[in-house]
Amino acid sequence: MTPLVLLPGMMCDARLYHPQIAALSGKYPILCAPIGAHDTMQSLAVAVLDYAPERFALAGLSMGGILAMEVLRQAPERVAGLALMDTNPLAELAEVKARRGPQIKAVKGGDLRKVMAEEMIPNYLADAQGNATLLDLCMDMAVALGPEVFVNQSKALRDRPDQTGTLRAFSGPALVMCGREDALCPVSRHELMHELMPQSRLVIVDGAGHLPTLEQPQQTTAALTRWLEEI
Repeated sequence: MTPLVLLPGMMCDARLYHPQIAALSGKYPILCAPIGAHDTMQSLAVAVLDYAPERFALAGLSMGGILAMEVLRQAPERVAGLALMDTNPLAELAEVKARRGPQIKAVKGGDLRKVMAEEMIPNYLADAQGNATLLDLCMDMAVALGPEVFVNQSKALRDRPDQTGTLRAFSGPALVMCGREDALCPVSRHELMHELMPQSRLVIVDGAGHLPTLEQPQQTTAALTRWLEEI
Protein backbone atom coordinates (compact mmCIF):
# COMPACT_ATOMS: atom_id res chain seq x y z
CA MET A 1 0.00 0.00 0.00
CA THR A 2 1.11 3.55 -0.73
CA PRO A 3 2.17 5.34 2.48
CA LEU A 4 0.05 8.32 3.49
CA VAL A 5 1.69 11.52 4.72
CA LEU A 6 -0.59 13.88 6.64
CA LEU A 7 0.21 17.58 7.10
CA PRO A 8 -1.73 19.30 9.91
CA GLY A 9 -3.08 22.83 9.94
CA MET A 10 -1.59 25.84 11.71
CA MET A 11 -1.03 25.15 15.42
CA CYS A 12 -2.35 21.61 15.05
CA ASP A 13 -0.67 18.24 15.45
CA ALA A 14 -1.61 14.64 14.62
CA ARG A 15 -4.70 14.92 16.83
CA LEU A 16 -6.31 16.87 13.99
CA TYR A 17 -6.46 13.55 12.11
CA HIS A 18 -7.13 11.22 15.03
CA PRO A 19 -10.37 9.75 13.59
CA GLN A 20 -8.80 9.18 10.18
CA ILE A 21 -5.62 7.64 11.61
CA ALA A 22 -7.73 5.30 13.73
CA ALA A 23 -9.81 4.23 10.72
CA LEU A 24 -7.05 3.92 8.12
CA SER A 25 -3.93 2.82 9.99
CA GLY A 26 -4.87 -0.85 9.74
CA LYS A 27 -4.53 -0.67 5.97
CA TYR A 28 -2.12 2.16 5.18
CA PRO A 29 1.24 3.18 6.62
CA ILE A 30 0.56 6.68 7.99
CA LEU A 31 2.95 9.46 8.96
CA CYS A 32 1.98 12.88 10.30
CA ALA A 33 4.78 15.36 9.72
CA PRO A 34 5.50 18.21 12.15
CA ILE A 35 5.46 21.54 10.31
CA GLY A 36 6.78 24.16 12.71
CA ALA A 37 10.58 24.09 12.60
CA HIS A 38 11.08 26.62 9.78
CA ASP A 39 9.59 29.96 8.77
CA THR A 40 9.19 29.54 5.00
CA MET A 41 7.03 27.14 3.03
CA GLN A 42 10.04 26.22 0.93
CA SER A 43 12.10 25.12 3.95
CA LEU A 44 9.15 23.35 5.54
CA ALA A 45 8.63 21.39 2.32
CA VAL A 46 12.27 20.33 2.26
CA ALA A 47 11.86 19.01 5.80
CA VAL A 48 8.71 17.08 4.84
CA LEU A 49 10.47 15.52 1.87
CA ASP A 50 13.38 14.49 4.11
CA TYR A 51 10.87 12.90 6.50
CA ALA A 52 8.63 11.22 3.94
CA PRO A 53 8.98 7.87 2.12
CA GLU A 54 10.30 7.90 -1.42
CA ARG A 55 6.78 7.96 -2.88
CA PHE A 56 3.61 8.70 -0.96
CA ALA A 57 0.06 9.94 -0.95
CA LEU A 58 -0.09 13.46 0.48
CA ALA A 59 -2.98 15.04 2.38
CA GLY A 60 -3.06 18.42 4.07
CA LEU A 61 -5.63 20.60 5.78
CA SER A 62 -5.46 24.41 5.91
CA MET A 63 -1.77 25.34 6.30
CA GLY A 64 -1.05 21.66 5.77
CA GLY A 65 -2.71 21.88 2.37
CA ILE A 66 -0.72 24.99 1.49
CA LEU A 67 2.45 23.17 2.45
CA ALA A 68 1.35 20.09 0.49
CA MET A 69 1.22 22.24 -2.64
CA GLU A 70 4.80 23.38 -2.05
CA VAL A 71 5.90 19.78 -1.50
CA LEU A 72 4.24 18.91 -4.80
CA ARG A 73 5.95 21.84 -6.52
CA GLN A 74 9.37 20.72 -5.31
CA ALA A 75 9.00 16.97 -5.91
CA PRO A 76 6.02 16.10 -8.15
CA GLU A 77 7.51 12.72 -9.00
CA ARG A 78 7.25 11.62 -5.36
CA VAL A 79 3.57 12.51 -4.84
CA ALA A 80 1.34 9.59 -5.85
CA GLY A 81 -1.90 11.40 -4.95
CA LEU A 82 -2.96 14.71 -3.46
CA ALA A 83 -5.76 15.55 -1.02
CA LEU A 84 -6.33 19.23 -0.23
CA MET A 85 -8.75 20.10 2.55
CA ASP A 86 -9.99 23.50 3.70
CA THR A 87 -7.06 25.29 2.13
CA ASN A 88 -6.08 27.98 -0.37
CA PRO A 89 -3.81 27.85 -3.45
CA LEU A 90 -3.38 31.63 -3.61
CA ALA A 91 -0.80 33.92 -2.05
CA GLU A 92 -1.91 35.62 1.14
CA LEU A 93 -4.24 38.60 0.78
CA ALA A 94 -2.89 41.98 1.90
CA GLU A 95 -5.50 42.40 4.64
CA VAL A 96 -4.67 39.01 6.12
CA LYS A 97 -0.94 39.68 5.83
CA ALA A 98 -1.40 42.92 7.75
CA ARG A 99 -2.71 41.02 10.77
CA ARG A 100 0.30 38.75 11.02
CA GLY A 101 2.68 41.34 12.50
CA PRO A 102 0.51 42.28 15.49
CA GLN A 103 -0.29 38.62 16.14
CA ILE A 104 3.38 37.68 16.09
CA LYS A 105 4.22 40.55 18.44
CA ALA A 106 1.47 39.54 20.87
CA VAL A 107 2.51 35.89 20.88
CA LYS A 108 6.16 36.78 21.44
CA GLY A 109 4.94 38.85 24.38
CA GLY A 110 3.30 35.86 26.01
CA ASP A 111 -0.24 36.10 24.65
CA LEU A 112 -0.47 32.87 22.64
CA ARG A 113 -3.59 31.73 24.46
CA LYS A 114 -5.27 35.10 23.98
CA VAL A 115 -4.48 35.29 20.26
CA MET A 116 -5.71 31.74 19.72
CA ALA A 117 -8.87 32.27 21.79
CA GLU A 118 -9.83 35.64 20.33
CA GLU A 119 -8.54 35.64 16.74
CA MET A 120 -8.00 32.08 15.56
CA ILE A 121 -10.11 29.37 17.16
CA PRO A 122 -13.49 31.22 16.88
CA ASN A 123 -13.19 30.85 13.08
CA TYR A 124 -12.63 27.10 13.06
CA LEU A 125 -15.94 25.34 13.64
CA ALA A 126 -19.38 25.44 12.06
CA ASP A 127 -20.94 25.04 15.51
CA ALA A 128 -18.51 26.60 17.97
CA GLN A 129 -21.10 26.89 20.73
CA GLY A 130 -21.95 23.20 20.69
CA ASN A 131 -18.41 21.90 20.36
CA ALA A 132 -16.58 22.82 23.56
CA THR A 133 -14.56 19.61 23.42
CA LEU A 134 -13.16 20.43 19.99
CA LEU A 135 -12.46 24.02 21.01
CA ASP A 136 -10.49 22.75 24.00
CA LEU A 137 -8.59 20.36 21.75
CA CYS A 138 -7.65 23.21 19.41
CA MET A 139 -6.27 25.20 22.33
CA ASP A 140 -4.43 22.17 23.74
CA MET A 141 -2.70 21.57 20.40
CA ALA A 142 -1.70 25.22 20.09
CA VAL A 143 -0.31 25.44 23.62
CA ALA A 144 1.61 22.20 23.16
CA LEU A 145 3.27 23.53 20.01
CA GLY A 146 4.08 26.89 21.59
CA PRO A 147 4.98 30.44 20.54
CA GLU A 148 7.98 29.63 18.35
CA VAL A 149 5.89 27.40 16.09
CA PHE A 150 3.18 30.09 15.89
CA VAL A 151 5.75 32.66 14.75
CA ASN A 152 7.37 30.33 12.21
CA GLN A 153 4.04 29.24 10.75
CA SER A 154 2.72 32.81 10.59
CA LYS A 155 5.75 33.95 8.60
CA ALA A 156 5.54 30.96 6.28
CA LEU A 157 1.87 31.65 5.57
CA ARG A 158 2.45 35.37 5.13
CA ASP A 159 5.18 34.91 2.52
CA ARG A 160 3.83 31.88 0.67
CA PRO A 161 3.77 31.76 -3.14
CA ASP A 162 0.77 31.29 -5.41
CA GLN A 163 0.43 27.59 -6.31
CA THR A 164 -2.18 27.63 -9.06
CA GLY A 165 0.43 26.60 -11.63
CA THR A 166 1.52 23.71 -9.42
CA LEU A 167 -2.01 22.34 -9.27
CA ARG A 168 -2.59 22.86 -12.98
CA ALA A 169 0.43 20.66 -13.71
CA PHE A 170 -0.68 17.78 -11.46
CA SER A 171 -2.51 14.90 -13.15
CA GLY A 172 -2.60 12.26 -10.42
CA PRO A 173 -5.51 11.17 -8.21
CA ALA A 174 -6.75 14.22 -6.33
CA LEU A 175 -9.34 15.06 -3.70
CA VAL A 176 -10.49 18.61 -2.97
CA MET A 177 -12.63 18.82 0.14
CA CYS A 178 -13.94 21.44 2.54
CA GLY A 179 -16.58 22.11 5.13
CA ARG A 180 -19.54 23.93 3.63
CA GLU A 181 -19.38 26.52 6.41
CA ASP A 182 -15.63 27.11 6.32
CA ALA A 183 -15.19 30.82 7.11
CA LEU A 184 -11.44 30.84 6.45
CA CYS A 185 -11.14 28.92 3.18
CA PRO A 186 -14.54 29.17 1.46
CA VAL A 187 -16.08 26.75 -1.00
CA SER A 188 -15.12 29.07 -3.89
CA ARG A 189 -11.42 28.42 -3.27
CA HIS A 190 -12.05 24.69 -3.54
CA GLU A 191 -14.05 25.09 -6.72
CA LEU A 192 -11.01 26.91 -8.12
CA MET A 193 -8.70 24.04 -7.14
CA HIS A 194 -11.13 21.56 -8.70
CA GLU A 195 -11.03 23.57 -11.93
CA LEU A 196 -7.23 23.60 -11.87
CA MET A 197 -7.24 19.80 -11.40
CA PRO A 198 -10.19 18.60 -13.50
CA GLN A 199 -9.41 14.98 -12.60
CA SER A 200 -10.03 15.76 -8.92
CA ARG A 201 -13.10 14.88 -6.90
CA LEU A 202 -14.74 17.85 -5.15
CA VAL A 203 -16.39 17.02 -1.82
CA ILE A 204 -18.28 19.60 0.25
CA VAL A 205 -18.97 18.40 3.78
CA ASP A 206 -22.24 19.57 5.31
CA GLY A 207 -22.24 20.44 8.98
CA ALA A 208 -18.55 21.34 9.02
CA GLY A 209 -16.46 24.48 9.04
CA HIS A 210 -12.68 24.60 8.80
CA LEU A 211 -11.98 21.27 10.52
CA PRO A 212 -14.13 18.55 8.93
CA THR A 213 -11.65 15.87 10.03
CA LEU A 214 -12.95 16.44 13.56
CA GLU A 215 -16.39 17.98 12.96
CA GLN A 216 -17.59 15.30 10.52
CA PRO A 217 -15.01 12.53 10.81
CA GLN A 218 -17.00 9.76 9.13
CA GLN A 219 -17.68 11.79 5.97
CA THR A 220 -14.08 12.93 5.86
CA THR A 221 -12.71 9.42 6.31
CA ALA A 222 -15.02 8.07 3.60
CA ALA A 223 -13.78 10.67 1.11
CA LEU A 224 -10.14 10.01 1.96
CA THR A 225 -10.68 6.24 1.68
CA ARG A 226 -12.18 6.58 -1.78
CA TRP A 227 -9.25 8.77 -2.85
CA LEU A 228 -6.66 6.36 -1.46
CA GLU A 229 -8.28 3.47 -3.30
CA GLU A 230 -7.61 5.30 -6.58
CA ILE A 231 -3.88 5.50 -5.98
